[in-house]
Amino acid sequence: MISYIKTLLFTLLIAFTLKTFIVEAYRIPSGSMENTLLVGDFLFVNKFVYGLRTPRHLPLTNLAIPSISLPGLRSVRRGDVIVFEFPGDHEQMQDPESTNYIKRCIGLPGDTVRIVSGRVLVNNRELALPASAKVLHRGFHAGSENGLFPAGAGFTEDEYGPLVVPKKGDVVDLASVNVDRWKKLIAHEGHEVRRTATGKVMVDGIESSSYRIQRDYYFVLGDNRENSLDSRFWGFVPEENVVGEALIVYWSWDPGLPVASFSDKLRSIRWERIGNLIR
Repeated sequence: MISYIKTLLFTLLIAFTLKTFIVEAYRIPSGSMENTLLVGDFLFVNKFVYGLRTPRHLPLTNLAIPSISLPGLRSVRRGDVIVFEFPGDHEQMQDPESTNYIKRCIGLPGDTVRIVSGRVLVNNRELALPASAKVLHRGFHAGSENGLFPAGAGFTEDEYGPLVVPKKGDVVDLASVNVDRWKKLIAHEGHEVRRTATGKVMVDGIESSSYRIQRDYYFVLGDNRENSLDSRFWGFVPEENVVGEALIVYWSWDPGLPVASFSDKLRSIRWERIGNLIR
């Protein structure tokens, strides 16, 4: 009996270690990455490639704990499909049941991102639309700036930027009219920023006219850009929020069919998607 318990505990330890540091399963909950990824796709995420990172929350709870990271095989590259912890406010979440999101990295730290008539330009060079991306129409609409990041910039979904992706060491201006753009980022880095009644900007209680960025950030978009809640709406993804790189689809079926309709559920299996590498 004791040997069975030891075997079970050892198996659970191995599974926990693999899930925490190496690979994790992820389910696609929305259509924001169509047709690269479909609702009902199940995939493995490579958590090792960008570096080992200890959990940021106590297992099975939302209690934050100190986390450390070790160097990975490589850093995030432009075009990588990444899974990350959602960095926006709860009310901005597309799927309130999932804290992890998946998008394509468009902008690296220090890049200048701009969208002109729906075309994405990074550092003044156009990025080709992924071959598997969903295109609903040939023309692009002006869109609305409601709910877009940063507030008040006048950007729209298809006429966006230019916007510089922050990198560690950048110094940003905290003029009174500019502070709201950086307030959430500074708070995320562990500092309190506020504007006084006289217009002074205070960081941790000290009057400040500028702020030095402490971390690297990324700008992400969904491949289905007309139906994606991404960096255009809630801003940058902090480096420490990156979970890993989407690796391979290991299962796919129609999530809209109830399990009770077992035969229909089986018939909905998308065999052609199973084993597809995510690019």
